Amino acid sequence: MIGKLAAAGAGAGASALGYGLWEANRFVLREVEVPVLSAGQSPIRVLHISDIHLTTYQKAKLDWVHSLQELEPDLVVNTGDNLSQAQAMEPLLNAWGTLLDRPGVFVFGSNDYTVPRFRNPLTYFAGPSSTDKHDELARLPFDDLRAKLTGRGWADLNHQRATLEVAGRRIAFRGTDDAHLAKDDYSLVAGPAEQGVDLNIAVTHAPYLRLLDAMTDDGMDMIFAGHTHGGQVCLPVKGAIVTNCDLDTGRVKGLSSHSHGGHSSWLHVSAGIGSSPFAPYRVACRPEATLLTLVAE
Repeated sequence: MIGKLAAAGAGAGASALGYGLWEANRFVLREVEVPVLSAGQSPIRVLHISDIHLTTYQKAKLDWVHSLQELEPDLVVNTGDNLSQAQAMEPLLNAWGTLLDRPGVFVFGSNDYTVPRFRNPLTYFAGPSSTDKHDELARLPFDDLRAKLTGRGWADLNHQRATLEVAGRRIAFRGTDDAHLAKDDYSLVAGPAEQGVDLNIAVTHAPYLRLLDAMTDDGMDMIFAGHTHGGQVCLPVKGAIVTNCDLDTGRVKGLSSHSHGGHSSWLHVSAGIGSSPFAPYRVACRPEATLLTLVAE
C-alpha cells in the first residue's frame, strides 16, 4: 500500500512538473487601463516588460519578445532581470527590435549583474530568496547592456531621474537599483513630485514596501516593478504562495494601488516573461508582458 501511495505521489509530482514546464512557454499579453491622466488628455500606451531571464536556447521566448514590437507603444518600461547568460545579450537586443527606437526607461535586477545559481526549489516557498554569495557569482555584461540601451535613447533610472516627452506629454521619472540585493538608496532620487509635468512615475525592480512607501509619500502618480514572477507557482483560488519580497500576495502581479501617509499611487507589478533556468516552470501564472493604457481620470 505504501509503495502504491509513493508511486502515485511521484506520478502526480512528475505531472505537475511537466505542466509547469509547458506553461512556462505559454506567453500572454495582458492589457489594462489606468485612470491616471488629468481630465481631457488622450491615452498613453505603455509596454511593461520584466524578468526575461534569457538564455540563448530559448527560441520561443525570443520569438515572442520580438513580436511585442508590433504593439508600437508610446513608452517602454523595463524593470530588469533581463539575462541568464552573457551570450544572451545580443540576441535579446535584436529581439527588442524597434522597441529600442521608442521612448524607454529601465532599471536593473540581480540577473542583470550576475548569472543565476542553483538553489533548492523548495526554499523559494520559505520566504524571499537569499542573496548570500551574490558577489561570488559570475558577472553579466551589465555595463555593456546599460551602454547599449542608453545609446538607443532609453533612460537609465538606476538611482537617476529623467524627463521624457512621450506622446506629446512630459513625464518625470525616477528609479532605484535593485532592492532585493539591498542596492537601493531612494535618498539619491527622493523629493516631492516634479511640477509642470503631466505625470510622475517611479520605477524599481523589486517592490519592497520601504520603496513603495517612500515613492508614494513623494507623490508619485504611478510605480512600476517586477521581480515577483507573479508568485510563479500559484494555487487555485488562493493564488500566489509567496512574492519573494515583503509585498503581500494579493498584489503580487497586475494593477493595484499603494497607500501610505495619506497618499496613494497606482502600482503595477509585472509577473514577468521568464524565470531562472534552474526553476524553468510556471503553475497557474503564465509568463507575461503588459500593455497599459493610461487614460484620463
